[in-house]
Amino acid sequence: MIRKTRGGAKLAHEADGGVSELPEVSVSDDGEVRYLHLGTPWVQGSMCIKQPFEIDLEYVQRMMGWLMFVEPASVTQRHAMQLGLGAAAITKFCHKKLRMKTTAIEINPQVLAVCRSWFKLPPDSSTLQVVLADAAQEIKKPQWQGTVDALAVDLYDHEAAAPVLDSAEFYADCRNLLTEDGIMTVNLFGRSSSFDKSLAQMAQAFGEEALWAFKPTREGNTVVLAQRTPRALDAAALQAASEVVQARWDLPTGRWPKVFGLAKDAGASPKAAKPKTAKAAGAGAKKA
Repeated sequence: MIRKTRGGAKLAHEADGGVSELPEVSVSDDGEVRYLHLGTPWVQGSMCIKQPFEIDLEYVQRMMGWLMFVEPASVTQRHAMQLGLGAAAITKFCHKKLRMKTTAIEINPQVLAVCRSWFKLPPDSSTLQVVLADAAQEIKKPQWQGTVDALAVDLYDHEAAAPVLDSAEFYADCRNLLTEDGIMTVNLFGRSSSFDKSLAQMAQAFGEEALWAFKPTREGNTVVLAQRTPRALDAAALQAASEVVQARWDLPTGRWPKVFGLAKDAGASPKAAKPKTAKAAGAGAKKA
C-alpha cells in the first residue's frame, strides 16, 4: 500500500540564492513495516508498526555504535543531533529510548509532516526539537558549536546515489559541533569509489586515527564513526561494550565486534556492492 502526501514537490531556497525542488514524500507499508520514500522506490527510512520506537534497519542500528565509547550512565545527560530526519528512527530512539536531549535538522517540511503523521514522531518539547533548515548552513551557527555528543549524518537525496553533503569542509563543520568526547556516525552507500572519497574527506577533518567503520551490510550501507578526540578500544573492550549496549538498550550488537574496527585497518570499503532488494533495505536500496 502506498500513501501519497498532499502538496506534491516543494521548493527549497539554496544558500546561493537559487531554488531547488524538493521531492514529493510518500509512505508505503506491508502490514508490518512502514517505509518512507522521496518520489522514488528507494527506501529512505522505515518503522516497525508494532514497535515504532525501536530501530528497524540494520545500518541504522549501527549508527548507534557511538554507545560503545561512552559511559552508559552518562547517556541521558547528553545531546544527540540528526542531520536528515528520514523516517525519524534515530531521533525517536535517542529521545524515547535513550532519554537524551535530541535535535534533528531537516530541509523538507513534508518529511517532518509525514514523520509526525505516520511515523510516531512526538511533537517538539523541552527535550526534542526539529529544525527546518539546510543542514549545511544550520550547523555553522554558534549556538550548536561544541554542544553535540552524538551526531548522526544520513543525508541522501531521492536518488540515493551519494551523500548530499560530503566535503572536508562539511565534515570539519560537523567536528565543530561535537563535545570533546563527541562522536559523529555517517551512513555511506554506493560504489567503492564514492566510499573511499567520503572516507578521505572525513580523514581531513578528523584525522585517520579517529575513524572507525563497520563492514558493509548486505544492502551496501557502511557506517563510519568519527571521534572528536580519538579513543581506541581493544577487542576485549569492544566485546564488553557491545554486550552492555545490547543488555541496556536491546540493540542487536552480537556481531558488532566482528565487523567493526579502525577504518584504516578494517578494509571497510565495499567492493562495488550491488544493493539487494529487501523488505527493509535502508537508504540507498530499493524495497521489494
